[in-house]
Amino acid sequence: MQQTFAVGIGGAAGQGVATPGDIFAKIFSRRGLHLNAYNAYQSIIRGGHTFLTIRTGPGKVTNMGDGTDLLIPLNQDSMDRHLKLLTAGAACIYNADTVKPGSPADGVQLCPLPVSVLADITRNKVAQNTLAIGAGLHMMGIGFSALEEVLREQFKKKGDAVVAENIGVARAGYDYAAAHFTAFPNALPKTEHRYAILSGNVAMAMGGAAAGVKFYCAYPMSPSTGVLHWMAAHARKAGIMVRQVEDEIGVINMAIGAAHAGVRAMCATSGGGFALMSEGLGMSAMIETPVVVINCQRAGPSTGVPTKTEQGDLWQMLGAAFGDYPRVIAAPLDIGDCFKLIPEIFNIADRFQCPGLVLCDLLLSEGRLSVEPKELDFSPPIDRGELITTNGAASDVGTNGDYKR
Repeated sequence: MQQTFAVGIGGAAGQGVATPGDIFAKIFSRRGLHLNAYNAYQSIIRGGHTFLTIRTGPGKVTNMGDGTDLLIPLNQDSMDRHLKLLTAGAACIYNADTVKPGSPADGVQLCPLPVSVLADITRNKVAQNTLAIGAGLHMMGIGFSALEEVLREQFKKKGDAVVAENIGVARAGYDYAAAHFTAFPNALPKTEHRYAILSGNVAMAMGGAAAGVKFYCAYPMSPSTGVLHWMAAHARKAGIMVRQVEDEIGVINMAIGAAHAGVRAMCATSGGGFALMSEGLGMSAMIETPVVVINCQRAGPSTGVPTKTEQGDLWQMLGAAFGDYPRVIAAPLDIGDCFKLIPEIFNIADRFQCPGLVLCDLLLSEGRLSVEPKELDFSPPIDRGELITTNGAASDVGTNGDYKR
């Protein structure tokens, strides 16, 4: 029996590839399965080619692997690109009205959905996505109730009518697959475990909140923007002041100012933005004010390729700013480590009163991985070093009221 199962969803940017991926990820997670997910996309808002891979299984899934077991191409381009890569035992669910298959390898099952018959596509332009989810769940041997529960959560903010419509469309796809397609020989397994599904950006943002960050600022720059999104969405609940700044020069100086005022401050950027921060980092070192900067690396020099991953910025971080000064550079091992690393580097930066630099990349920042909830310690040890935080506490660090190094 195979140890993992991979779903591939392809289409144009703006065609709704992410939503089926989110739904599959939630269902797999609630089934007690690990997963590893990554969305490869181009640097354009509409069109192009986007391909989301979700690999799941009962054991820890450390990579996306090579093969695809279930392919869902939402347009002809995706069909042409990926059908030829399927091997015996795989299946392909597609819109029979708009997508025409080529000649698949022996043993590949073609599963055409008559979308115009099963759903009113003039009223619901992403009906094919929901139909394909329903059909795919049946072929994986998963009951419809699991899908219905997730659909209710996914669309509840849009009202009962939208929820009912999506459940009805998904049910049509599920029932059609039961009547016309052959399910996979082995149903997707189920365990009693429950996992959190996090991206690296979300994990680092949550790690910052756990570390006691009270000020976060950033200029949106892919692939680091997810950190800003999480911080902005949870600012009130976490008690964090969040600011979107006009450029990265302003970002680093605002973060240093907040840290100088006594709070833990953090910011995130990519290579081009980090280059603009270099002189500010020198000031952070000179005035011995700790600040944590996350560099989510993108590919290439200059503005680079914001939608591709690379690990080429180590020398940039080693030589950021002129002169010789201490700095701490750390790179997370995986998405779980993205969470744990932030409190650790804050403790080191505070203790040695120097900049703390986190070296991440697009694959970790935007990829998603299942994480054991017990690994997420929201009350980690906090070490602010020799920081006076209350009146009359100077004697606690042996200064007798005088500021001395």
